[in-house]
Amino acid sequence: MDGQEGNQHSQLLILAHNVFLLKHPDVPDIEKVRLKDEVLNSVKSNDMAPYYEALVADKVVELDQSVLDSMRAKNEDEIKKLDEKIADAEENLGESEVREAHLAKSLCYIGIGEKEKALEQLKVTESKTVAVGQKMDLVFYTLQIGFFYMDFDLISKSIDKVKNLFEEGGDWERKNRLKVYEGLYCMSTRNFKKAANLFLDSISTFTTYELFPYDTFIFYTVLTSIISLDRVSLKQKVVDAPEILTVIGKVPYLSEFLNSLYDCQYKSFFLAFAGLIERIKLDRYLHPHFRFYMREVRTVVYSQFLESYKSVTIEAMAKAFGVTVEFIDLELSRFIAAGKLHCKIDKVAGVLETNRPDAKNALYQATIKQGDFLLNRIQKLSRIIDL
Repeated sequence: MDGQEGNQHSQLLILAHNVFLLKHPDVPDIEKVRLKDEVLNSVKSNDMAPYYEALVADKVVELDQSVLDSMRAKNEDEIKKLDEKIADAEENLGESEVREAHLAKSLCYIGIGEKEKALEQLKVTESKTVAVGQKMDLVFYTLQIGFFYMDFDLISKSIDKVKNLFEEGGDWERKNRLKVYEGLYCMSTRNFKKAANLFLDSISTFTTYELFPYDTFIFYTVLTSIISLDRVSLKQKVVDAPEILTVIGKVPYLSEFLNSLYDCQYKSFFLAFAGLIERIKLDRYLHPHFRFYMREVRTVVYSQFLESYKSVTIEAMAKAFGVTVEFIDLELSRFIAAGKLHCKIDKVAGVLETNRPDAKNALYQATIKQGDFLLNRIQKLSRIIDL
């Protein structure tokens, strides 16, 4: 993909993010006025008539019929020119030129936000494509459409398709790009562990600027790694990673968030976490998992603190985190009840007692449970056979 195409799709995802913020209840009204102007300017400058109609239907913007008619006329004129170019290429030029003409039409549909026609045209372009690498590039365009519309079914099928194409052959650059696409998909569907591993594999080879800038990529990598990796892996792969160290300072609070967790500076960690909350909440991919991520981070940090003690006073823990005894008591009681923390609260003595699970015992219990489940299934099956 050349720089211009990468930039174009980056602009589309910026537009999608601005539309997401326009719909977000936590964004101030004065900020929404600016965002609305940006969205309309972007839509008008790219003559995105189909996408403009979708925004009007969602009540994100108000209908201006003259603007819509003007954009439609320009779209029709552009498609007509591209059809003439395709016809000319088919009559007078070679297969390569025919493919390029079809690709130009696909990119035109992507650029104006005509999803179904863009996907249809990409299939036509694929039928004219022989090289495996070029077929992969077409699937990457499909993935970008998927992220623009947050169509996870389309993204999942496209990722599987690229993986199948890799069996026919493929270069490392495209393989590394796929890791970032798949990582973003995993993060968007709450598979943070797989997302962290894919992102970490791509740190030194990142080239997918069409999705997001490098500092945003590092932001996602750190966030997913903190709740997925153990302490030793976090130190090796994230805290000491030179690629992360060069960029982490560009994202406010991120360095403090990571290092204070590893250095067990829990008060600083909570302050940094509070600073990041707004960004996580207003992120298009992380927003649906905001509450889940909040719980997971707190589970990690509370578990790390309790790991060092057989028993500790609630007051000492509250002081370490810079919060009240009542807050810690309420927090821990929720996590203990949900089975997230292995400890018990002695309210009378004001003490927390840890009871770390025995791995062998847990495996034994799991085996018993699975055995009972299997026996039940066999009994049900035997009754069906008897009938």
